Amino acid sequence: MQRIRPEDWYSVRRLDDGVTAIGEPYIQEFYRCNIWHVRGRDRDMLVDSGMGVVSLREWVPLVTERDLIAVASHTHFDHIGCHHEFECRAVHAAEADLLANPTRQNTLADPYVTDEIFDALPPEPYCSKCYAVKKAPATRILEDGDVIDLGDRRFEVIHTPGHSPGGIALHEKATEILFSGDIVYDGPLIEDTYHSDAADYLASMERLLTLPVRLVHGGHFPSFGGDRYRQLIQGWLDEKQK
Repeated sequence: MQRIRPEDWYSVRRLDDGVTAIGEPYIQEFYRCNIWHVRGRDRDMLVDSGMGVVSLREWVPLVTERDLIAVASHTHFDHIGCHHEFECRAVHAAEADLLANPTRQNTLADPYVTDEIFDALPPEPYCSKCYAVKKAPATRILEDGDVIDLGDRRFEVIHTPGHSPGGIALHEKATEILFSGDIVYDGPLIEDTYHSDAADYLASMERLLTLPVRLVHGGHFPSFGGDRYRQLIQGWLDEKQK
């Protein structure tokens, strides 16, 4: 399989509201995590950090320009691979141990990480069988209701267990923007990992339905508006009640 140069690994696309979408286009869409950079007055925020197969700090200068907090929506391999590159790292208390002590098993790298999840491989010396997430102990432990303050922007931590026990979404009340992680996005949702919980998932979806949301930037697949957000959640809830 073709190998990609490190300078070509990431895509960077500036959106509205001071948000930049950083992607790994050579990972197949189902496995490809959305990395979100949010510009604030006093510091910036990174929501998730991808697989970590190519350095974010070295090849995406945007993430090094200012003081930054790297937030983990949860600790599966595709979301925390570059967290170790950042000095300030935040995760929900329920998954702090996983961020500090990742293994192929507890991050789901085993069984998912194989050459088959790529359309083209990362540069040498990447090896799927050797892949491992590096330790990145949190410098800030998050709980439900906490606020990540960027100076002129405030994001409330919404604990959304279900996909994983420490999953979070980040809600900006002023703009009604939601960074939803993997609890809801416009694609096939994963409800059966080793630490998923059906009752928690249901409660999280019921809670999310009550949030005022205009725009959603999810953990996977394209962003979508508030109407689609409510449609997706209500449709999921209706299926569960059949």
